[in-house]
Amino acid sequence: MKHILDTDHATLYQQGHPALGNHLANLPQSQIATTVVTYEEQIEGRLSLVRRARTREQRVQAHYWLQRTLGFFCRIPVLPLDEAAAAEFERLRALKLRVGTQDLLIAAIAITNKATLLTRNLRDFSRVPSLVVADWSLPLDE
Repeated sequence: MKHILDTDHATLYQQGHPALGNHLANLPQSQIATTVVTYEEQIEGRLSLVRRARTREQRVQAHYWLQRTLGFFCRIPVLPLDEAAAAEFERLRALKLRVGTQDLLIAAIAITNKATLLTRNLRDFSRVPSLVVADWSLPLDE
C-alpha cells in the first residue's frame, strides 16, 4: 500500500524528524509519495518567505528552504489531482464534512490511490469516510 505524506509530514521529513524517518525507513521508497496539493502549499509558503525576506540572513535562509524543497519534490513521486480525485473531492465536499478544501483535495487523492495518508491532523482527516490515516510523527513502539 502506498503512503502519502500530508503537508505536515512532508515538512517533518524535510527537517529530518527522527520518528518519521524511522517509520519511513521500513518502507520501500516506491511506497512513499506526496500530492500536488502538498507541493502547492509548500511552494506557496517558501515563496512567501522569500518575498518577506529583508535582511541578508533572511534571504539566505528563505532561499535555502526553497532549494531544499525543490530537491525534496524532485526525489519523491507527486500524485496528481486527476479526474478520479477531482470527482472524489466533489463527492466529499457534498457531504459537508467541515474539512478545509486543501485537506479534502489531499484526502481525495489518497482515497483514489488507495493509500494511507500520513498526517498529524487526525482530527480533521478522521472525518473523511473511507480515508485511512496515521500519524507517524510518534516514535515506533519498542
